[in-house]
Amino acid sequence: MDLGLIIGFIGTWAIILVAMLLGGSIMTYVDVPSVIMIFGGSITVVLFCFPMGKVKGVFGVGLKALFWKSSSVADLIDELVGFAEIARRDGILSLESKCREIEDPFIVQGLQMAVDGTDPELIEQVLMNDLDNLVDRHEGGKALFDAMTKYAPAIGMIGTLVGLVAMLADLSDPSAIGAGLAVALLTTLYGAMVANAFSGPLADRLGRRSAEELLYKTIILKGVMSIQQGDNPRVVEQKLKTFLPPSERKAVEEAA
Repeated sequence: MDLGLIIGFIGTWAIILVAMLLGGSIMTYVDVPSVIMIFGGSITVVLFCFPMGKVKGVFGVGLKALFWKSSSVADLIDELVGFAEIARRDGILSLESKCREIEDPFIVQGLQMAVDGTDPELIEQVLMNDLDNLVDRHEGGKALFDAMTKYAPAIGMIGTLVGLVAMLADLSDPSAIGAGLAVALLTTLYGAMVANAFSGPLADRLGRRSAEELLYKTIILKGVMSIQQGDNPRVVEQKLKTFLPPSERKAVEEAA
């Protein structure tokens, strides 16, 4: 798990908790009906927005954001250049034995089609379809958390209005107005906490992870196409480095 994720998540909630403790008793901020309304309402709204099949996969989507391990682009480019050298020296058919040693199925798929003599346009089309499906899956998962970020504060406001109506309906005890108003505001607080300290950051993290994986697989696609065309390994390296910012290009050169 990424260290920044651990520090960010724990630090954010620790700051909120400390602020509550400095403001008085922690029990002042606890209201069971408000908790039920926020979490129950957020879940039911998401079910309203998305098919059940997508909602069932939300747990796996969340784990993907939490436990995704970034792969080294420099190592990937070095690996693809190595395949280009083998294909240049021994012929592209020599890569068939290498496919058994490669762990990434996307690389195996591309190289295997190249070894089988598949038409270049068909190779690119198949790999691009795979990339498009990847983007759709990632966007669907991110949309779930975006919806929760959007609607949780609104559910909180509804809860606050419900509490205010209940409080104003009975003003026989003016001394209880302050406590009643505090409880009514708790749903708004909970909604803001869910949106800004959980679902919103998680959605942004999913978007960043998706962009990283898309770049990684795009480099693979371009590398496979370049190898299939019989490009010089140096040309393959130069083509792939164009996807990287100057600082990372230097890292690739050092790795090479």
